Amino acid sequence: MLKNILPSLAKPLGGLILGIMALTTTLPAQDSPDSTGKSSLRVLCYNIHYGQGNDGVYDLERLAEVIRAVKPDLVALQEVDVMVRRSGKVHQAAKLGELCGLKSYYGPTQHYQGGLYGNAVLTNLPVLDVLIHPLPYTEATPELTTYPRAAIAVTVEGPDGKPLRFISTHFQHNVESDRVDQAHAINELFAAEGDTLPTILTGDMNATPDAEPVGVLLTKWKNAIDETAAPTVPSQNPTSRIDYIFYRSAAQFRVEETRVIDEAMASDHRPVFAVLTLTGE
Repeated sequence: MLKNILPSLAKPLGGLILGIMALTTTLPAQDSPDSTGKSSLRVLCYNIHYGQGNDGVYDLERLAEVIRAVKPDLVALQEVDVMVRRSGKVHQAAKLGELCGLKSYYGPTQHYQGGLYGNAVLTNLPVLDVLIHPLPYTEATPELTTYPRAAIAVTVEGPDGKPLRFISTHFQHNVESDRVDQAHAINELFAAEGDTLPTILTGDMNATPDAEPVGVLLTKWKNAIDETAAPTVPSQNPTSRIDYIFYRSAAQFRVEETRVIDEAMASDHRPVFAVLTLTGE
């Protein structure tokens, strides 16, 4: 099977990817951290299961309530539908941004049921740049179902007035070698030698803390994780930790708080929350 570094979506959509993101950036931001004098960042990572809760109901307001409760500055979302039939042809990224009072940016990874599926970022910070980076993956065959994968990287103005990069990604669910390759790609894209931009990496890595993909990431990143590595899936009776918030460099951040939010119904994943303070180093 061939490894493809450009998801099938990239060529057919072309410049449409940036157009989709532009459609989701029309909302005013909430007060940014620097306007209130704080130096910390409230970060949430949430795989929203395309809006469908464990009761089978598609309910974006329920998800928005979970997000609003932690008063986040930066939110990374995975499994986000845009104009997909199964979820009512709603632009979920834009709608969640509207419900939470945050600007939204969408990073599609594939076509699905007449619409798009992928990752998103919500934020109340001034946005300087948005890029979508395809990740390597094994192409699907009749015997193996795989999906294109990517990372959306949004550069914002941090509470110190300096650029800060925030990434939402989602690794392959059923091919371990893909997850390893995707971890290496993340390191090459965002943690290369000489890249000093403070960066927060979040996502559903589909890998437990002791698995190789996380080990690859930890060669370049620090894990904002509680000592017990509280599980995130399945949300009703969680047994495994596969959702994360990482950061680099270690000297540029201080972890003030990190926890898995006790929410069992809105999605099949529980969200991960952290408070990170920029140290100025």
